[in-house]
Amino acid sequence: MKTVLLTGFEPFGGDARNPSQAIAAQLDGAIIEGHQITSAILACEFGKSRRQLHKLIERHMPSLVVCLGLASGRQAITPERIAINLDDARIPDNAGRQPVDKPVVRGGPSSYWSTLPVKAITAVLTEHGIPAEVSHTAGTFVCNHVFYSLMHELAATPDVRGGFIHVPAPWNSPLSQDALLEGITLAVAAAIRHKRDIRITGGATH
Repeated sequence: MKTVLLTGFEPFGGDARNPSQAIAAQLDGAIIEGHQITSAILACEFGKSRRQLHKLIERHMPSLVVCLGLASGRQAITPERIAINLDDARIPDNAGRQPVDKPVVRGGPSSYWSTLPVKAITAVLTEHGIPAEVSHTAGTFVCNHVFYSLMHELAATPDVRGGFIHVPAPWNSPLSQDALLEGITLAVAAAIRHKRDIRITGGATH
């Protein structure tokens, strides 16, 4: 059976919880579209999270990698379209590091496109009444750090697809934790089914 690696993050920035952590934990061991979900929680730290992700990919050899993170100011589930080679932290990470204008990978390309079907994912979620939008910025904090690191690693293994999805805070959005869990379950299923993205126009976050 093929494996989907699903990651969430530990809490950060003074929050006591992180919905991405709960989603990953709840889906660990689930079977979606004939694929087994293997979940892990990454440290909200520059460098350490990248090393953890590398070890997880080596250990589990997944066919698909979906990394989740929290975007507390958003009101929808937002698959990210592009990762940029920039660490520029507005706040310190959980180890107290706060890089400014540093590359994620020295000498790496300026950006990578997600290989998740981001438009197909948003279409499926919208059809099920779950607010979703394609996002064109994953920020410059640890979420983007992990997203860029993932795509840099997968560039050498084109048969493995992956990307990043931000979820809103259930305490600051119309989406409950149960709705987020349903949305990510649908998103993973859509990512498995759609090897290529659909071609539609639609709204996106900036």
